[in-house]
Amino acid sequence: MRDYITFAKPDNRVLPYEKAHWETAYRAAAEGIVLLENNGTLPISPGKIALYGAGAEMTIKGGSGSGEVNERHSISILEGLETAGFQITTRKWLDDYQNAYEEEHRKLEKEIKDELKTNLAAYTSLFLKICRYPYGRLISKTDVENSDTDTCIYVVARQSGEGCDRSLEADDFTLAPVEKENLRFCTSHYKRTIVVLNTGASFDTSFMEEIPGIDALIYLCQLGTAGGTAFANILTGEETPSGRLTDTWIKSYDDIPYGSDYSYLNGNLEEEDYLEDIYVGYRYYDTFHVTPRYPFGYGLSYTDFEISYQSMTRDKEQISVHIRVKNLGTAYSGKEVVQLYASMPEGKLNKEYQRLVAFAKTKNLSPGAETTVTLNFPLSYLASYDEEEAAWILEAGTYLLRFGNHSASTAVCAAIELPQTIICSRHQNVCTPSGELPILKPNTDGNSSGTAPDISSDIASDTSSNTTSEAELQNIQRIQILPEEITETVYEYKPLPVCKDEDLKTQLRSLTVLDRIDLVTGAGMMDMLMNSSYVNVPGVAGNTTSKLLKKGIVNIALADGPAGLRLQRRSAFSRNGTARMIDMQFESMNYYPEFVKKIFCGNPAKEKVYYQYTTAFPVETALAQTWNTELLREVGQAVGEEMEEYGVTFWLAPALNIHRNPLCGRNYEYYSEDPILSGKMAAAITEGVQSVPGRFVTLKHFCANNQEENREHVSSNMTERALREIYLRGFEIAVREGHARGLMTSYNKVNGIYTSNSYDLITKVLRQEWGFDGLVMTDWTATAKGKSDPALCMAAGNDLLMPGSSYDRKCIRQALRDGTLKKRDLNRCAGHVLTAINASCTARH
Repeated sequence: MRDYITFAKPDNRVLPYEKAHWETAYRAAAEGIVLLENNGTLPISPGKIALYGAGAEMTIKGGSGSGEVNERHSISILEGLETAGFQITTRKWLDDYQNAYEEEHRKLEKEIKDELKTNLAAYTSLFLKICRYPYGRLISKTDVENSDTDTCIYVVARQSGEGCDRSLEADDFTLAPVEKENLRFCTSHYKRTIVVLNTGASFDTSFMEEIPGIDALIYLCQLGTAGGTAFANILTGEETPSGRLTDTWIKSYDDIPYGSDYSYLNGNLEEEDYLEDIYVGYRYYDTFHVTPRYPFGYGLSYTDFEISYQSMTRDKEQISVHIRVKNLGTAYSGKEVVQLYASMPEGKLNKEYQRLVAFAKTKNLSPGAETTVTLNFPLSYLASYDEEEAAWILEAGTYLLRFGNHSASTAVCAAIELPQTIICSRHQNVCTPSGELPILKPNTDGNSSGTAPDISSDIASDTSSNTTSEAELQNIQRIQILPEEITETVYEYKPLPVCKDEDLKTQLRSLTVLDRIDLVTGAGMMDMLMNSSYVNVPGVAGNTTSKLLKKGIVNIALADGPAGLRLQRRSAFSRNGTARMIDMQFESMNYYPEFVKKIFCGNPAKEKVYYQYTTAFPVETALAQTWNTELLREVGQAVGEEMEEYGVTFWLAPALNIHRNPLCGRNYEYYSEDPILSGKMAAAITEGVQSVPGRFVTLKHFCANNQEENREHVSSNMTERALREIYLRGFEIAVREGHARGLMTSYNKVNGIYTSNSYDLITKVLRQEWGFDGLVMTDWTATAKGKSDPALCMAAGNDLLMPGSSYDRKCIRQALRDGTLKKRDLNRCAGHVLTAINASCTARH
């Protein structure tokens, strides 16, 4: 096929969008850095500095696997510091580290080549291989003497990624012995020691107690292309830290409820029981009086803020709380994050001590400046799910609203009184577990009275606590809500129409049954390497079918995320339009043997070379740590513009699974332990992407994909209440408020049923309750033999199988013949795919 379309560029010039999007990535990186400890050492002025640690020069910009981004260049901590005027005086140690790093990569190369010698088919999983960063050699007195400075920075780095969880045994979550020894050496030989954590998720910081003399601790996370610049500017005070944690950082892994049962630790990778129920993250630590290292929402600044309650107003079912924020400092401007929590009354249902219901980030406030922020939330955010009634309910009693700047520092500011229990919405039960789960339940201890446990005593920089006196409770503003003031929604689970649009009906009628089967089975990487597509975007994860071109139906491209578009930097186009890699799409593919590379790679000397440079944004955890929805809309719009630039229709992002456990290998791709924060961030990204005509997001992984080990077979077993309150709530917000047009089901099962086969999840909840009318697709190869059933996907409402296979098509044909799949369901799925293609084509023209 020579008649194809590509938007890749015939030369490698820097395009106008690149600088603008780099600036957006930089702002997101700067606001996503969290200052955890600072004894007054920071900020510092440029000068000589000793730099050590795994992430110093080889700074990790993002996780491995499908979330990799092939940008033009990313700035390391070393480069960022040097550009900012610092003189790095430990070059010998860094050069030795570089040699060790290269040796680790040679070991990985040998491992991959050895495996491919005996199992060529393993290439499909070997791209997930992670190169473990070495820790570096011991720091010597000579290193210190030659550094000629009294200040050192030590960068701890850990890589993680798709396909496996972090290991407690391999020091993935803790410092290695050599790192501890190096830090002890640094604190005893340098006047000032600054530790930086270049990890995609939370990390064990018990070393802060074990090793005295550490002056500052910075959580860098993984910041994409502009990370080194953002870090250097935070260090010097050009930027004031404003990032806040989106997870609770624990003192010990043993503090996690049922942590020993997580993933590979319990020896059962088939069944994962969510026995903590609704008590995830701070909901657990606050309710059960467990003191964390750093609370949810926590982060320091170079200035101090005063936050004070102003008033509460109500507009029907919307509550607004107005908070005044003042910068009390005299030297630094800064931004504050105001957080609003609610404590619900005890009643029939056990409840967590408090939950986040709203948040707002101020603009940059100069010293002495003040502003008022408004925190809005619907009353439904206060509701709990009653499984017996199959209803969201607001139980009678007093709902206390608490404001503060992290979960361990909140004060009651207002109350909502309900004299009677109110039913917000009535549903059908979904995803019922096969048996009763012995879930965690608290002992009621009067928390609903307004007196909470003090969980901030171990936060050195914060001596406040979540306590409120009876006198204070008497004087707070209160509003009363009566049952007749709330509209009760009753969901009716009527059969969905095949198609509402008459033109689409006509188009569907022109297709044979086999055509429609082709339409719902997409193309993957190997299909695209071997065959040209009409719309050819080199490096995308997949396309819809190109088999229906003669009937006027073109393919659309689906590209990985969520830290930016994962495309090929350089591609060699053959005469028939196929595009093969020149640079490897995934880092580990660089270590494939030459005979395998020949399958994947083109010849730039003989074929036309095209270029695609996309922006590596911070990973989602770092984006969420900005607590800045306006900034995330800008990030989303930048991604949407790059999609338009290169012809991508669906971005396989944002990902918003819950940080249930810090060992999840893919936590960097997800926002938070909290569903409200996750949902708001995903909705903002969604709005930004979809503000560009014909560009759509794909919310993933729907749902309860909270571990990577055995992810294609494990069953996430939980109560319906936990499912709805914790694991579905973020998706609901992104659908209802962000109006997402695409969604990807997850590999795993929920209570024994694959999510892509779940009529309850896809049709009842997603479509009939939330009103989603976009495209639902599987995760890649989810329907291979022994996994999710392709025909049941169609019956459940999972429209597109990615990538489709002859096995999928055969299963669908057989199910139609034996009556286990209705033609009506196939037609509905085909209609959703066709709607997405038509919307993309309309925007393109």
